[in-house]
Amino acid sequence: MPIPGFEELLIAALPKLRRYALSLCRAPDVADDLVQLTVERAIASRNRFAPGSSIDAWLFRILRNAWIDQTRRRRTRGTELDVTEMPEAATQDGDRLLEARMTLRETEAAIATLPVEQQDVLRLVCFEELSYAETAEVLDIPKGTVMSRLARARVALAEKMGIK
Repeated sequence: MPIPGFEELLIAALPKLRRYALSLCRAPDVADDLVQLTVERAIASRNRFAPGSSIDAWLFRILRNAWIDQTRRRRTRGTELDVTEMPEAATQDGDRLLEARMTLRETEAAIATLPVEQQDVLRLVCFEELSYAETAEVLDIPKGTVMSRLARARVALAEKMGIK
């Protein structure tokens, strides 16, 4: 059911969201990305917003969760370098590029053979980088089901790819 005035409320909250994002990350480019991600998630989840409640609180919670997700991902990924700022870091090795493309195609083909419910969870968690809770919310299934489907999908994908 459409929420009257949702877009206007969302637009009015943008400056507050940017200030909050800047206070969290202290980097304008990261703050802009967080706000964009928040708006995307808010629009995607607009039916979950309870009319009459505070849209600011709802949006701030989305933004904060996005920040926590990014922080966790950054910790597990380690240091990232932007190859556009360091052209010498970009690979020019044609063999490596070809091998990477072939592996990507094999992975995509293996994912396509998984049951649809496992594909959905794998794509939302691994490609879209949603949390288990967000994925559960998106698919309208319990968080435990997300975790078990993801575990089964990872095992099946590893077997299909010959990874032990």
